[in-house]
Formats: sequence, structure tokens, C-alpha cells
Amino acid sequence: MSIHELSEEQVHSMTLQQKDEWWLKNVYKGNMPQLNLRSAMTGMILGGVLSLTNLYIGIKTGWTLGVGISSVILSFALFKLLSKLKIGREMTILENNAMQSIATSAGYMTAPLMASMPAYMMVTGQVVPMWQTFWWIIVLSLLGVLFAFPLKKRFINDEQLPFPEGRAAGIVLDNLHSEEGNQGMFKAKLLMFGAGLSALIEVMRSEVVMKAIKLPFLQLPAYWDDFIYKFSTPKILGTPLKDLTIQVDTSIVMLGTGGLMNLKTAMSLLLGAFLNYFVLAPIMIQNGAIEGPGFKNITMWSLWAGASMMTTSSLYSFFSKPQVFVEAFHNLVGRNRKTKKKDILEEIELPMWIFVVGIPIMGAITVYLGHVWFGIHYWLGLIAIPLVFVFTLIAVTSTGLTAVTPGGALGKLTQITYSVLAPGNIPTNLMTAGITSEVSLNASNLLMDIKPAYMLGGKPRHQALGHILGVFAGALVAVPVFYAIFDNDIALFTTDKLPLPGAAIWKAVAEVLTKGLSTLHPTAQIAVLVGAVVGLVCEIAAKRTRGRFPISGIGLGLAFVLRFTDSFAMALGALIFWFARRQSKDPKSLTHRALVDNQETLCAGIIAGGSIIGIILILLENVVLKGH
Repeated sequence: MSIHELSEEQVHSMTLQQKDEWWLKNVYKGNMPQLNLRSAMTGMILGGVLSLTNLYIGIKTGWTLGVGISSVILSFALFKLLSKLKIGREMTILENNAMQSIATSAGYMTAPLMASMPAYMMVTGQVVPMWQTFWWIIVLSLLGVLFAFPLKKRFINDEQLPFPEGRAAGIVLDNLHSEEGNQGMFKAKLLMFGAGLSALIEVMRSEVVMKAIKLPFLQLPAYWDDFIYKFSTPKILGTPLKDLTIQVDTSIVMLGTGGLMNLKTAMSLLLGAFLNYFVLAPIMIQNGAIEGPGFKNITMWSLWAGASMMTTSSLYSFFSKPQVFVEAFHNLVGRNRKTKKKDILEEIELPMWIFVVGIPIMGAITVYLGHVWFGIHYWLGLIAIPLVFVFTLIAVTSTGLTAVTPGGALGKLTQITYSVLAPGNIPTNLMTAGITSEVSLNASNLLMDIKPAYMLGGKPRHQALGHILGVFAGALVAVPVFYAIFDNDIALFTTDKLPLPGAAIWKAVAEVLTKGLSTLHPTAQIAVLVGAVVGLVCEIAAKRTRGRFPISGIGLGLAFVLRFTDSFAMALGALIFWFARRQSKDPKSLTHRALVDNQETLCAGIIAGGSIIGIILILLENVVLKGH
């Protein structure tokens, strides 16, 4: 590996000036092509397309996944092929990195579409015009860019925080562009195999497509257990299993998602899913606490237990590490003020005046649009801006140390704050939380994205410009597609077709904080308290056992807001790859190379192929149904 890095002793002993001088001399590759027309266009196209991956996964689970490594491998393979065909030349490592920055930025643009925006629409009963959503999420993302880059100097140049996912991307880039390029082609082939297999399954599941190509006899059922219902209807306390979402999906997208999880989280998901859908939901349906079978009815009861479990678990985990706060404000103050030498990176870093001028301007635009479009009083909007700054410091520190950005916890902290400042105002509670959560998430993810460029010697200015290009590319694709999927019908939100568990949680928390627990069914109130205690117990046990406690409070709670079929598929995916690691000991075997050495690559392909085709099929079926 050709990456040059400072030792831990050097990180602690050298001044920021010395570190910058070392980087400029040993790492910086200023003359190598980086952000140019082809890397920009490739990044915008790949990022726009791959943002559909996050859109699909977000609709199903409320999560967003990094698309950086997928885009790196795809672009590497594409230009490798073009080079062999004598049509063009291969990308340099920094062109590929610049492209990855754009693609990753585009992929993150789906986050507000999974949480604050649909939650706001459900609360108000009104569809936010598409053009407003487009510009709103762009403004929040640009504000995140402005908050992130002043922190880059401290967190990356000086503190040299690892930003684990960004570091992994840097290592992948270095490996692909080293003399071991054949391994890069194997990764590309594996990625395409996973994507092709997953996409083929999605196509074969579509009744519209299989009828159109006159192969209905090859159509796969939506769920493997559909065969059982031809002969009998298995039930629990009178409710059919399929109405409890206890089914086995024929799609492998969630299987691939599970392959990216650790086994503890996956097994916690499975435990929570069994507890919720095999035990609690049937009982609550029978006694009337849940209005009837079906995911929407069940989740409107069970999400209270899940949301409280995740809230207490994430908040305890967050606040139990006070060093995060200490480090955050330590980084704000800085520690190297002995000299006032000219910044030797001044010509390649973004000028400080951009932040000094840009943050007030973009902050003012955010406050104004929040007032005009969402009814947030100016003074409440103004309070959100300093909250963004504080939460961004905390989020970036957490992301830099662990790769976990506590967006959920930060959003809930904002909601708690505004439940006091604006009691009873659910829309304000949601949208102000959306501001602080989305800006801090965007800033943290941007610094995660800058880390590989720093490792490989890229220009920081190029990363900033690339990220902005990605913001527009992602919004141009994700927002219209999202609106096409739900077709202005808010009633589809939180249904089997569009589960949107993230939005359901945001809405539920806002309603509880503004109306109080008394509005809930008595059993749901008990579920809130029990869930809160369980979340705390899991995290306290994990802390005292130094992470060896086998149950994750987050994973357990998440199962209460997901369909059983999705939790089961993700747990199964994690188990398959765990089993492969246990059984495959020969590093030269295909099984080991594919399922162990390149587990993330295969999973990324499975997710990307199935998700993109899944989105296309949803749109296609909507058109066909309208035609009838």
C-alpha cells in the first residue's frame, strides 16, 4: 500500500503547521488530474443513479447507505474497459476519488425524503410541492458544506481522526490503482454479478413485466410462502401470518443489506421481530389495542415501543461518552495558537471568507424558507442555526472516531428542545429538527468523504466543488423519483408499499412531545415505558461488558418499526456471510474471495441492482395501473 500516514506519536507531538508541511511534501499530488469534466460527469451520473439505492433502502428501512465504494469500483471498471477498447484512458486515482466524492454526496440527498419531509406531509395532510422540497434539501445540504469545511482543518489535518468508512474508501482506491489492478477487476465483476442477479429476481417478481414479455409461467411470487396459502392459511390467534408480515421475501435486496451488518445487530433485529410479530401484535389485535391486521395498523402501535427503545438506547450511548463533548469543544477552541504563520495550504484549501460570508447568508435563507414554506417563526428558525453548529461539532467528532453519526439522537434532542420552545406545534417541531439533523449529517458525511482525498493527496477545493455538484445531481434524480413513487398520495406513506419507518418515528416522537402520552392507547403507553427501560438496560449492559452484551438496543427497537419479512431477510443475510467466514478457510478459493474478502462489494452489488430495478418497476407499474 502506497498511502503515507503519520504515526500516532507524530499526530500528538507535531504542530498543525508541521503536519501541513509534511502532507504537502509527502502526500500531496497537486499536478495529477482530479476534478475535471469526465470525473464530474461520471460522478454526477453514477451518484444520481445510485441515489436510487438509498431511496429504495430508505423507503424500506429508514436508513441511508454509502454509495462511495460502489461508485469507485464501477467507474474504475468502466474506464479500464474503455482503455482496453482504445476509446479512452483509465482514470487517475484522484479523478476516481473526485468522482467518488460527487457520487457519495448525491447518494446522501435522499435522507430528508425518508424522515422530515414525509413526516411533515403526514402531520399536515398536505403535499409539499416538489420544487419546494428540491430547493429545501439543497439549501440544507449547502449549509452542511459550509459548516463542514472550516472543521476539516481541525478534525482531519490536525487531529487526524480516522473516519473509518472514509479510510476504507481510501484503501480501496489505493488497491484498485496499484499494480494489483486485477483484484480491482475481480471486484468489478463480483459487483456486477450481484447487481445482475438481484435485478433479474426483481424483474421476475413483476407481474407486469413477465406478462409483457409473455413469460408469466416464470414469474416468481412476491413471497416464497405464497405457495403455502394455496393449501392452508396458517394463523396466530386468528390472524393470518401474512397479515402479520411474517413472510419470506423472494427479493434479495434486504439480504444484501444484512450482509453489511454486524451479527449482533442482525440477531437483535431477528429477536425483536419475533417478539413483536409472533407474540405482541397477535395479542394486541385480539384485544383491540391494534385496530386490525396489516403493517400500517401494527406499526402504529408497535413503533412506540421501538421508537422509545431506540431513543433511550441512542441517547444513553451518546451521552455516556462525555469525551465526545470534550473533544468537540476542544476542537472548536483549537490548541495551536503559538504562531501566526501564513497557512501553507491557503492556495488549495477553500478561503475562509466563503464560510464567514456563506454561513450567515445560507442560514438566513434557511430561516426565511422555513418561515414562508413551513410556518416556522423567524426566532425559532434563528435558534436552529446555532444548534446546527453545536450538533455538527458533536456529530463530526462521533463520525470521525466511530463512523457512526448519531443523527437520530441529535434530531430527537432538537425535537425535545422545540417541544419546550414551541409546545403543541408539531410542524415546527419536525422541520426545525430536520434542519439540525440534516445539516449535521451532511457535514459529517462530507468530512467522511474528504478523508480519502486527504490520504491520497487530493485538493480540498476540488472536494468542496465536487460535493456541491453531487448535491444537485442527487436532488435532480431523487426528488422527482420520490414524488413519482407516491404520486401525491400521502395515504401510501407507512403502508406495505411505502413503509417509511424513519418518517413514522419522526412523526410519532413529534406527536408525543407536543400532545403527551395520554393520547395513546393504554397498552401503547406501557410499551413506551417498557421500551425505554429495555433500551437503557441494553446500553448499560453493553457498556459494562465492553460491548460483549449480545443484544443491541437499536437493533431490537428497529425491528418494531420494520416488517417482519425485512428484519428476517437482513438477519439471514448476516448469518450467511458469518457462516461463510466460519467455513471457508482457503484464501484462494472462490468462496473465500467472494464471500469473505469481498463481502462488502458483493452486498453493494446486490443492493444496487435490486434497488434500482425495484424503483423502475414501481414507476412502471404505476404507469400501467393508471393506464387501466
